[in-house]
Amino acid sequence: MELQLDHITKVFRDRRAVDDISLHVTSGVWGLLGANGAGKTTLMRMIAGIMKPTSGKILYDGVSVGTLGERYRQVFGYLPQDFGFCRDFSVGDYLEYMAALKGLTRRQGLKRIRELLEQVSLGDVREKKIARLSGGMKRRVGIAQALLNDPEVLVLDEPTGGLDPGERVRFRNLLSEFARDRIVLISTHIVPDVEYIATSHAIVKEGKLLAVGDTEELVRLAEGKVWSGRIPACEVPEYESCLRIVNLRNENDGTVSVRYLAEQPFDGMSVPEVPRLEDLYLWMFPQNEREEE
Repeated sequence: MELQLDHITKVFRDRRAVDDISLHVTSGVWGLLGANGAGKTTLMRMIAGIMKPTSGKILYDGVSVGTLGERYRQVFGYLPQDFGFCRDFSVGDYLEYMAALKGLTRRQGLKRIRELLEQVSLGDVREKKIARLSGGMKRRVGIAQALLNDPEVLVLDEPTGGLDPGERVRFRNLLSEFARDRIVLISTHIVPDVEYIATSHAIVKEGKLLAVGDTEELVRLAEGKVWSGRIPACEVPEYESCLRIVNLRNENDGTVSVRYLAEQPFDGMSVPEVPRLEDLYLWMFPQNEREEE
């Protein structure tokens, strides 16, 4: 089972959203990391078949997804960043409607809906209108619809928006179990959502693929750039203006512990730290760039 992106490019009138990306995606959980505006959603929409690339090919098990057509849609699940629904739909009505669109019989659909509502903790709101649900509940409804046809390829675009910490944990556990012998591709800029469950990551910036690998391989790119030290609390604003600070923690002695990113330590008292995937992300996507995007 493999999804092959072969020199995929997408050009809009005034910009190149995706620029010559080639990627070989195998079974397991993959994290697609990048700041807002990096081209992740455009790439996801092309993988989903909603948008055609300007050039390049997308292949599933060696066959173009365009050629596969309906056969590809039968094995594909997709959660867009914003999924649409009729405001009059209840949770159950919406999922029954989506199950029918995905080719499930009524009996199959009802059975699968019961299972998924239990898994995403929505069994008690089945008859409630989706429009009246909280943002996190709506997101869980979207996750359920993406899983209805038990897809071989599951693509999720910013799936954890609106989920509380407990819901995020349950969602990660659900995906880890689901991803056995399947392809799960998660687009996000929230690194902890994929750091521990993704078998591989692809990092995209300004439409280009910067790096591909597992967590251990990628964090090596940030070795020698992560430091920690202590500074007087009164000097925090000054240091924030010149350091790329990752974390701050107030200490009882009037100092502040800082974890920061730099080519060199800012003083002789700082010590090197073992990098994490979030450190690499923040190194590749400085705060000013993320704000501009």
